[in-house]
Amino acid sequence: MTTSSAGRSVWSWIPSLYFAQGLPYVIVMTLSVILYKDLGISNTDITFYTSWLYLPFVIKPLWAPLVDMNGKKRGWIVVTELVIGALFAAVALTIPASDFFRWSLACFWLLAFAAATHDISVDGFYMLALEKHQQAAYVGFRSLFYRCAMLTGQGGLVWLAGHTAGLSGSVEKGWMLVFSLLAAMFLVVAVWHQFGLPKPDSDHAQRHGDNWWHSFVAVFALYFRKPQFALAIAFMLLYRFGEAQLVKVAPLFLKDSIANGGLALSTEQVGLIYGMAGMAALTTGGIAGGAAISRWGLKACLWPMAIAINLPHLVYVYLAWMQPQHTGIIGVSVAIEQFGYGFGFAAYLLYLMMFSDGEHKTAHYAICTGFMALSMMIPGLFSGWLQAQLGYTGFFLWICVAALATFIVCAMIRIDPQFGKKDAQQAQT
Repeated sequence: MTTSSAGRSVWSWIPSLYFAQGLPYVIVMTLSVILYKDLGISNTDITFYTSWLYLPFVIKPLWAPLVDMNGKKRGWIVVTELVIGALFAAVALTIPASDFFRWSLACFWLLAFAAATHDISVDGFYMLALEKHQQAAYVGFRSLFYRCAMLTGQGGLVWLAGHTAGLSGSVEKGWMLVFSLLAAMFLVVAVWHQFGLPKPDSDHAQRHGDNWWHSFVAVFALYFRKPQFALAIAFMLLYRFGEAQLVKVAPLFLKDSIANGGLALSTEQVGLIYGMAGMAALTTGGIAGGAAISRWGLKACLWPMAIAINLPHLVYVYLAWMQPQHTGIIGVSVAIEQFGYGFGFAAYLLYLMMFSDGEHKTAHYAICTGFMALSMMIPGLFSGWLQAQLGYTGFFLWICVAALATFIVCAMIRIDPQFGKKDAQQAQT
């Protein structure tokens, strides 16, 4: 049985930790989109306002050093999970309100800040609890459970909301049940992590002397002095340029009417497609991506993964052009795109780990993920408007053209050929 550096089996905490990291994110960024579509908000308003919810993940590097310098990552994880659970309960209470859009958005904003802080502590804990070769070897499984959370949010929970709404005759009751279950789930997860997470010796506050402001500034100064800083930022912002636009519009496309260019799927059908076909494909892609990097290294896998994350976007061009009504065809198409995303995203995660390695890796990784969130926020802000101008077919064709940005940044960055290989990492430790 594989153990972490703290002597506890990785399987006792990696699955729950990364499932708990992914779930609030998908609720805020994706499930909120379907919620608002069901409750009658326009596509333009949905994509615009929900894209702003990326902002806490963009600016989280501003308080990441405070997490690094105060307390243990383990403690931050448990506290933020309790806060997230309370906010899920608050969302459930706002749904039947007359001014639900404003109040639910306020709750989602607070959820985004709590989830961003949770991200900082989880990612830092992962790097503290595992050796370097283990970090590379388990990145596929880490991504797997994170993506399982994503697909639970946009798959199983969406199906549950639609099914409950069908039985009760009330859309609001379906969504209230979903958010009540989420609140209970995070209470259980917080208790589990209080007792189940390992206790690595390196999990402690890290400061440069007694002056916290000097420590804060030093953390950022070290980050901005890293080699190839400008190229690294370009890579973080543009590697997923097409995917960042697709992810906001795809659920709206699946639910929109045939007359509007969509596929007219019910909320239940969307949940089933993402939760079954999408889950299997994303799981396979994530594991395959991590295994490939562990065997051949990040440099050798970068271009195949860049192609994998972009080429499957063509299936959405087909869906928009032909508007098939057979759910099997739609499910296979979504599965192809999800597999490519799972496989290609492994390269992105490993690059962030490579760039943030060194002193203050927790805070530096948080800064990297801030740029990652910005890469999703900016394209998402205009994606709904762009789709309204181009129609669904034109929009998905544009997504394919946007892949050029990915290939340009991949050609510019430099990567150690040995980085990510299991044998090379073990030799260094």
